Amino acid sequence: MSKPSVPASGQTGEWWADAVVYQIYPRSFADANGDGMGDLRGVLDRLPYLEQLGVDAIWLSPFYKSPQADGGYDVADYRQVDPLFGSLQDFDAMLQEAHRRGLKVIVDLVPNHTSDEHAWFRAALGTPPGSPERDRYMFRPGKDEVPGSGDGKRPPNNWKSIFGGSAWTRVTEADGSAGEWYLHLFDTKQPDLNWENEEVREEMRSVLRFWLDRGVDGFRVDVAHGMVKEQGLPDWEGVAAMVEGTSEVRREPAPPGDAPGAHTDAEEPHRAVSPVYPPSPFFDQDGVHDIYRDWHRVLSEYGSDRMMVAEAWVEPAERLALYVRQDEMQQAFNFDFLMAGWDAERMAEAIDASLKAAEAVGAPCTWVLSNHDTVRHSTRLGLTDPTTFPKGIAADDEQPDTALGLARARAATMVELALPGSAYLYQGEELGLPEHTTLPAGARQDPTFFRTQGAETGRDGCRVPLPWAADKPGFGFADSFPGEPASPWLPQPAEFGPLAADQQEGEEGSTLELYRAALAFRCARRLGTGSLAWAEVHAPESGLLAFHNRDVLVLANMGFASAPVPDGWSVALFSGPEPAAEWELMHEVPVDCAVYLTRN
Repeated sequence: MSKPSVPASGQTGEWWADAVVYQIYPRSFADANGDGMGDLRGVLDRLPYLEQLGVDAIWLSPFYKSPQADGGYDVADYRQVDPLFGSLQDFDAMLQEAHRRGLKVIVDLVPNHTSDEHAWFRAALGTPPGSPERDRYMFRPGKDEVPGSGDGKRPPNNWKSIFGGSAWTRVTEADGSAGEWYLHLFDTKQPDLNWENEEVREEMRSVLRFWLDRGVDGFRVDVAHGMVKEQGLPDWEGVAAMVEGTSEVRREPAPPGDAPGAHTDAEEPHRAVSPVYPPSPFFDQDGVHDIYRDWHRVLSEYGSDRMMVAEAWVEPAERLALYVRQDEMQQAFNFDFLMAGWDAERMAEAIDASLKAAEAVGAPCTWVLSNHDTVRHSTRLGLTDPTTFPKGIAADDEQPDTALGLARARAATMVELALPGSAYLYQGEELGLPEHTTLPAGARQDPTFFRTQGAETGRDGCRVPLPWAADKPGFGFADSFPGEPASPWLPQPAEFGPLAADQQEGEEGSTLELYRAALAFRCARRLGTGSLAWAEVHAPESGLLAFHNRDVLVLANMGFASAPVPDGWSVALFSGPEPAAEWELMHEVPVDCAVYLTRN
């Protein structure tokens, strides 16, 4: 007997509950002016492509005025478009055209920190300790090198930056003396705001209203689990584990008899588990929920169709669900699903836990496999251990099996798009783009690479500009520019050429056409608003993931041998590249493939 079905969402009827959202990293999407940097006009030019792809909304990573120390996540002015990307008029034109085509628009909001070039931080540096200007940020006196000496030479606590190194930087006061320290959980150029300060809270309400007044449909909230820090800023025991290496999740040997589909018989199977740290004093503090209840009220001023989605790396699923209670955010990214990898047991566990936790608070689930902060899933799933989660891949690291990774990625995407709830796609995954794993060190720009002295490769490999036309300079990244365009801001690998959009357009079996078909199938069958029930043939211990959603049966084979198609069912869509004539009468699902089945 199949297990009882689990509803997708308690918030039926809202557009985001089942929306497929396409993430645009603006600097790498499309370049309209030929300067080598993607821009808002480039987004506008490619809206017909996104409409034809079949997505419901777009999410734009930051395009605000910024010195670009962290790809725009260091905001100098929340109300201005950086000249790299165009102007407010360009944004308005893009937004208007997106809406005309039926696409919702979500913009990134970065509330945990600003740029050190923000007017507020410059004012803070120009005023003495204890000033109202400094109270907008997390300035603190240092600890004495020798107790009682008053020299304040040591940081206020032992916190480490997520990007490597200390989370504290000491400033030089106006008189030239060594002064206070300021907190930056990320780069030195990203000072953390003080969310105990009412002026900070009012400013961010104003920023929300500025973009809501322009007509945006929602916000993706960066570091949504940050902002509030534990009172007293105590030292954290978890720093030791963090410093020793959390660039990959900790791994344990699988118990005897375990058979994850990720490995060959000759390999020693391992199962990834999350790092075990003491509770963090700077992430997932209960006080963040007061902020989101406040923001919920702001969005409600504009009707019931505006939304927020949290980027919150929080576990377990029950803690993440707190962010999407009825009076807080509408969605939160499901990173458990992203990190499950190519393993039927882990994926089934992530699906079960996520649906259960979301249903408990009446919220929709979200599903995601790749984004601008992670190695592309077409590459991760081609590694020897396809449940691993590296923070970047360099030329001297293990290189993936490209064909195997793409086959698994296509199948995993079919699982994602058949699940009830909302799905997020990362630009280029519909082309089957791999991570750029041989990007030269001299081309890298991610601050994590530099702050860790190269110990962490960083995120540049997933941020390489998209290929639109195989035979044009920069693979058509500036295809609409009439002159000779500059080279893209990050070099593209040669393997991008055959994967360019113009090479896949209309080609049966291409990854682009598979995505279009899967999205159309999802829409026609209303899978996003359906429910999940594990099928009788579901056997994750043998590598077979199988579930019903409405009148569709989904099978994903992560095991070692072909799996039979159940009697009475026929293949409606297959993740492999073979033409439809070859799989419509399929009787077995090959390894590393997925199918959508309908009743005969």
